[in-house]
Formats: sequence, structure tokens, C-alpha cells
Amino acid sequence: MERMGGDDEPKPISKEQKAEIAEITSKYQAKIAERKIFLEKNLADSIAAGEEAEADEIRQRIAYETSSLEEEVEKAKEKVRKG
Repeated sequence: MERMGGDDEPKPISKEQKAEIAEITSKYQAKIAERKIFLEKNLADSIAAGEEAEADEIRQRIAYETSSLEEEVEKAKEKVRKG
């Protein structure tokens, strides 16, 4: 049976859109890696100094920032897909 209403089928994306999505993905992977390296260095320093409370805060910050950047990349890619 045919669906009534809107166009539920996703539209195919162009080569240009694919390239832009790849660029966005690469850019955000670099941002995520950069933040993780920085924060993991801080985490190692906190652990070495015996500052467990600070280490826990840094762990939470790593998780939050990674999640936030992953959300940003998905929004940016969706914007490209929609044209």
C-alpha cells in the first residue's frame, strides 16, 4: 500500500554534498582528537598528582565535549544533506 502524505524517501546526495560531508567529518574528527589529547594530558597530570576529584571532572568533560562535537558534526552533515 502506498503511503499518503510527504516524501519519506531520502533524496540522493550529490558528489559535491558527499565531498562536503567528508570534509566536515574530517574537520570534526580533528577537533575531537585535539580536545581529547589536551584533556587526556590534563587527566594524566591530575592522576599523577593524586587529585581524583579533578580527574573525575576531566573525565566528565572529555565525555561531554566529545558528545557535543559529535552532535555538531551530525547537525552540520544534516544541513548539507538537506541542501
